[in-house]
Amino acid sequence: MNQNGSACLMSVDGTDFMIQEQTPFWSGWWSHKFDGPGLRYEVALCIQTGWIVWINGPFAPGPWPDISIFRDGLKKLLFLGERVEADNGSRGDFAVDAPEERCPNLLQHIAKAWCRSRHETVNKRFKQFNVLKNCFRHDIEKHMICFQAIVVVTQIALTDGGEPLFDVPYRTCN
Repeated sequence: MNQNGSACLMSVDGTDFMIQEQTPFWSGWWSHKFDGPGLRYEVALCIQTGWIVWINGPFAPGPWPDISIFRDGLKKLLFLGERVEADNGSRGDFAVDAPEERCPNLLQHIAKAWCRSRHETVNKRFKQFNVLKNCFRHDIEKHMICFQAIVVVTQIALTDGGEPLFDVPYRTCN
């Protein structure tokens, strides 16, 4: 929707959620984001609308950095020449525009920063729900169901619930 000719159509970010320590212990559950065990999901937003257009996960944070999750899933679905806007956690792939990449002027630098900021706003909205804000103490197999339900509720709030995100005047060089 609202395509403006940009090669970047989505912003992508990984978001981690706390879980209780798993038995048996495995260091792969460890998340550096809160220095404890967790689950990681990849979330993509349409840059032009701010809508949630992709979720992928859960992943164990240790063996699955953001760039590996991107390469294993969303990257395979991009059109030839299409890229995504991301933070430094996904740096290192041609299909990813990291903060300082392809940013020839101050206006584009600011637009990219707004895009990432808006994405962090969505991640924060997920964590307004106690089931994701606090340590998840149920079977981790149930975490994905909770996350998906909260994504749906958050999307409804963005589009029909009177809680839209701020607009981002965004266009990258192709």
